Amino acid sequence: MTLTGLYVPLITPFGHRGAVALDALEALAHQVLDAGATGLVALGTTGEPDTLTPAERRSVMDVAARVCRERHAPLLAGAHTPEDLRTLGERPEVTAALSVVPPFARPGEAGVLAYFAQLASGSPVPLVVYDVPRRTGQYLTAETLRRLAGVRGVAGLKYAPGGINGDTVALLATRPDGLAILGGDDVFISPLLALGADGGILASAHVATAEFARLMGRWRSGDVTVARALGGRLGTLSAALFAEPNPTVIKAVLHAQGRIPTPAVRLPLLPAQPGSADTALRHLGALEAAGAARG
Repeated sequence: MTLTGLYVPLITPFGHRGAVALDALEALAHQVLDAGATGLVALGTTGEPDTLTPAERRSVMDVAARVCRERHAPLLAGAHTPEDLRTLGERPEVTAALSVVPPFARPGEAGVLAYFAQLASGSPVPLVVYDVPRRTGQYLTAETLRRLAGVRGVAGLKYAPGGINGDTVALLATRPDGLAILGGDDVFISPLLALGADGGILASAHVATAEFARLMGRWRSGDVTVARALGGRLGTLSAALFAEPNPTVIKAVLHAQGRIPTPAVRLPLLPAQPGSADTALRHLGALEAAGAARG
């Protein structure tokens, strides 16, 4: 399978009584696809899956699968255990599972490779490995990440190292065959695309979806001048959207836009401060104004 383009890891909206707002979730899924997203991610970390009941997780998956089936769009699903992966075999809409590097245990790089080899061997769908060392505590070098391409059943990498470093350059300079590299650090997506990433899984693309899709198109076409300028504006917006723990600011912005019924999150997260949403909305307004002037 080929993984390219823009994937939006859906938030889970909550209603005024605290239940999952499934109608709002469905509308949001259609909105981002209408605006140019390639596909969706359900039950990624942006969706607060650990705070959902099993029944709520099934309902969220039902909605995402139905939208992707209707829209002929690829669907990735957060799944980190053999049990979770087995359930994806019952969902033909799911094209891959997004599986995080095992957190907290810090098993070493050889242990990570062995873990994913075992996990992939029992999975009904390919895996996209989520490498996010600031959350997992396990750093992976470029050499180890390249070796993921040799693990049968691993199709891609959500790459979120926390910035651009020597391993980033080395990984993308000697791209391994058969391993899609999708940027997962929203603020740094433009330089990752410039270095050759295949796309991104970007929570920030809930807002300004069309501009994130345009950014990827500009880097693919080699329009460097436009891509640089647009990437800078989107990086500034992403920094504002991640000023507090994800997805709190994104939810506040979506609520201010009238796209979800409340900005609520579930503990241990707390709602974003009003000033954070205001800042993000100002940057979004500036981005939209630049687009209007261009058009």
